[in-house]
Order: sequence, then C-alpha cells, then structure tokens
Amino acid sequence: MTENTVINLKNVDVFQQKHLVLSNVNLNIDKGEFVFLIGQTGSGKSSLLKIIYGDLHIGNGDGQIAGFDLKKLGNKEVPFLRRKLGIVFQDFQLLTDRTVEKNLDFVLKATGWTDQNLISERIKDVLEKVGLRSKIKKMPHELSGGEQQRVVIARALLNNPEIILADEPTGNLDPDTSEEIVMLLKQISQSGTAVLMATHDYHIIRTFPSRIIKCESGVIHEDAQIV
Repeated sequence: MTENTVINLKNVDVFQQKHLVLSNVNLNIDKGEFVFLIGQTGSGKSSLLKIIYGDLHIGNGDGQIAGFDLKKLGNKEVPFLRRKLGIVFQDFQLLTDRTVEKNLDFVLKATGWTDQNLISERIKDVLEKVGLRSKIKKMPHELSGGEQQRVVIARALLNNPEIILADEPTGNLDPDTSEEIVMLLKQISQSGTAVLMATHDYHIIRTFPSRIIKCESGVIHEDAQIV
C-alpha cells in the first residue's frame, strides 16, 4: 500500500446480514485509476460498494478507504468517510422540487459549507467540469437523462472526493449518452480522482478499455478479462 492508495482491502469477508457474499477480498485502487466492476446480478458488486462507502461493516480482514480504517469505522465517522467519496447511482436521486443550483447548494450546506460566496463558486466550478454551466437555473425535469446524470456527477465532485463510486451510472441512458458519461468519468479519473464503476454494459467496457474487477462465485478477480 502506497500513499497513492485510496482503496485497500486485505482478506476481507463481505456479509449481508449473516450471509457470506464475498470471501477473502483483496483489492487495491490508486489515485487516478479508472476501474470497471463487473459480475452478474447477485454476485456481490453492490455489497462490495457498500463496504467501501461504510454501509456494511467488514467481517474478517482489513480495509482502508481514503485514509479511514474500516475496522474502526463507527457510525459517527461514516459521514466523514462519505465526504471523501462521490457516489453516482443509476437513478439520479435529484431533488425534483428545486433547481440544479439549489440541489448542489443543499449538499454543500449539509456537509458543513457556510460561506455563500464559496458555495456559489464551487457550484459553478463543478457544473463547468461536467459541461452544464448554462443549466444552473434549470429544474431536473427540464433536463435530459444524460444531463441529469451530469448533475449527479457534479454533485459527487462537490467535496473534492478521492474516489467516485459509480453504480450502473449508464443503466438508464441510451448508448451515445452512456459513452459521453463514461468519457466524463474517464476525464475525472485523469485529474486524479479514482473511479470505480459497476456496469453490465460490455459495449462500454470494450469501448473504454480499463482495468476490470469481476465478482464471481463468491470471490473477486482483480485484473479480469472479458471475452
């Protein structure tokens, strides 16, 4: 494990309730890496992501995520861990009753930002990064699916995370829009934020060749191949 390591799991057993989902997980992801996470439904992908963002406690083994020790992670520390992570889901989970700007403003205030000038600057900055600066005053329903997912990515970037966890981020999008979203996530990884993207879309994996981690038969395979 180096100072560039943002995810380090050693011999970790992953349980859902008392059911062993993945055993003896070893995983290392460094700053700026872009990694695909694949596997059939029920293979443990979501459970692995939940371990990383502190929703499931690890059984045996050791885990370090963005400087947090998962063995010692109490409920009070989970929000601080999550500030180091950006999470992007398939269903956008935007607040439908407020503008793009107010969606992002809500998250910053919820995570401790108080200076309104800094908040406004940060919102403009992340919207610029995802190519949506002109949509700042729009309501979510006025945006296309791809634009809504870009807002979600902007939201994930607000607190300068070390890792973005993207769980099927293209699942509700058409093929061209899916490629645009993955290109955006790739660019983000090139600026130093690691991206771990769970996907079923083999076309995307072939179009953007990257390291692949596969959940299968209760174990994970690092550096897997697809045929």
